[in-house]
Amino acid sequence: MFRIGEWTTSDTSRSVAESSDIRKGGRGVAPVTHTEDGTQAGGTQDEASGSGQRPPGRPRSADADAAILTAARELLAERGWDAMTVGDVAARAGVAKSTLYRRWPGKAELVVDAMAQVFDRLTPIDAGSVRADAEAVIRKLVALWSRPEAQAAFLALAAQSARDPILRKAVREKIIDRQRRLVYAGAAMAAARGESVRIGDPELLFDVIAGTVVQRLLIEGEPLDEGYLRRFLDLIVAALRCGSDD
Repeated sequence: MFRIGEWTTSDTSRSVAESSDIRKGGRGVAPVTHTEDGTQAGGTQDEASGSGQRPPGRPRSADADAAILTAARELLAERGWDAMTVGDVAARAGVAKSTLYRRWPGKAELVVDAMAQVFDRLTPIDAGSVRADAEAVIRKLVALWSRPEAQAAFLALAAQSARDPILRKAVREKIIDRQRRLVYAGAAMAAARGESVRIGDPELLFDVIAGTVVQRLLIEGEPLDEGYLRRFLDLIVAALRCGSDD
């Protein structure tokens, strides 16, 4: 059966190759990374300071951050949550454990940032209609939630967050809430096109979409195939049309 967003071995190989280039000191544009407060940072140290001079104090290495976050995702995919250790991540990234602990206090916090980096790459697409826009967003979410590292991370983080309100807040702020922008962008595009179907409550629509995808893929362990996607989109558009008529 065809599965939307199926993760392939070539994708994993590409991720490993990219992290290998970083650990070998390859040059180029540094990937986007996340600081402790969840803001994005990237590029060279001179770009970060904006002055051509290094900022005072000991600057963080963007290359080290990228290598650590990539190593965390690789090991999650290969070994799962329980078998992945902070020491293994440091070894895979080619850094000392002390370097890692200066950035993240533990495995859970590290994994939050590792997954946030991937989800932050999602971008809205103007596909020409509310239905097509929604389909594009859902396909992207399905592709990410189908990745083994994403499934291992979020099932474990959900369990950990149940007894750690600080971790729950980090998951919500760094991963979940940031992706609401996709639906807000869809609402703005629909309004700009003058569509009769409007997205009057982007917050609720995001919860419906994300909740359905997580329920189907992670809780039930069932594929979100083409038939399921078509029925889901029919339901979304019908509900939005009713809301637009009020």
